[in-house]
Amino acid sequence: MARRIARLRDVRARRFELRVIGVALMVAWSVAAALVLLAYRPGGPFDVVVGITMLLPIAIAAISVAWPPVARGASAVPLMVALGVGSLLVLLPSIGGVLNQILALGSQTLMPSFEAAYPWFLALVGTSLFSASGLVRRAGPTPLGRRPSTRGIALAVGLSVASGGLFATAVIANELALQRAPTGPTSSRFGPTGRTGEPPACDGPLGTAPTARVRTTLSGTVDRRSVGSVDLAGVRVGTDLRWLAYVATDQALGQFGAAQVGERAWLRTPAAGWTPVSAGADVEEIDTATIDLQAIRVALTADNRATPEDHGVEVIEGARARRCRIAVDGATFRAAFPQIEWLVGDADLSRWFGQLDYWVFLDGDVGQMAGSANGEAGEIQADALQATIEVLLTATERGRELVIYPPAP
Repeated sequence: MARRIARLRDVRARRFELRVIGVALMVAWSVAAALVLLAYRPGGPFDVVVGITMLLPIAIAAISVAWPPVARGASAVPLMVALGVGSLLVLLPSIGGVLNQILALGSQTLMPSFEAAYPWFLALVGTSLFSASGLVRRAGPTPLGRRPSTRGIALAVGLSVASGGLFATAVIANELALQRAPTGPTSSRFGPTGRTGEPPACDGPLGTAPTARVRTTLSGTVDRRSVGSVDLAGVRVGTDLRWLAYVATDQALGQFGAAQVGERAWLRTPAAGWTPVSAGADVEEIDTATIDLQAIRVALTADNRATPEDHGVEVIEGARARRCRIAVDGATFRAAFPQIEWLVGDADLSRWFGQLDYWVFLDGDVGQMAGSANGEAGEIQADALQATIEVLLTATERGRELVIYPPAP
């Protein structure tokens, strides 16, 4: 009798643990569905339908809450736990990516690429397997602890195909309807708004816009405490430029700037205002101040883009673009965005690592870049452990007629 009571307690403990994992999966899928309902707005007639299809994984996860898998045997329990936790570990980063898209990037996904879609599919398959194991046991006992459950696998495949298929159908139908819809605005500050055609591949040739209105925002944290921000805006015509940066960091405070018109160049500091550049290091500083050209020239080389991640086609303020991602080291990150000196000073970033997203529009130009890098922070602040720098760069009104006026003496 005592052994039977102990066994019942053990079964109840297992059920509770697996039910907790089921609740976590249900909550995670609920968050994902809410974010897709908010973020997926490319402008098609089935935008909301796409979000509604994301409710199906919630129902699948709910099955594991109502009927948690009853894993029997020493090896079956860890297997079920690993399956549920593994599904969560795949799902959570994808949710973070959608959240980042809503809060910072403002882009709306059309057709997700394989790189963007496969984590969701893996999470869906894992959730379906986890829930199907409990459902088939509700229908009748199967020796899951001794061999795989054929009925459970078949049911999981059916749930995954049904849920994933409905989502894919809605996305494709929305894309086709959007392409057939009457053409909307003919221009956007981010680039062409044509509904047909595909943006160039991530590893293809990149164009260089003759003119652009550029803006860069930088922010930094050290051990999760803010160390300030940089807001830079200006105009570039060829290699001529003029921009102002409002800097409020632990390293610097005030208004900085750079300008170049023909053979003449100026730098601005809070203490001296606009000062003509003559020669030496100041000339090199002007050469790296072209903002978008500097970032493309340093970070988006052919070697760096040899194996990029393709995250599919998105819409940014009506303009279609392909979202790509590469890995970067700290030295490349600093060289591509030299203004981070106002955040980290002379700290050595050679052991830092990060990632950089870039959007290639229909005209073949890069109109937006966003990324982050992090690493040890001891050289930035004493006794600090880790620092993170985030950047968002936009190059709009590319190719339009822009004029640069030299600073007043």
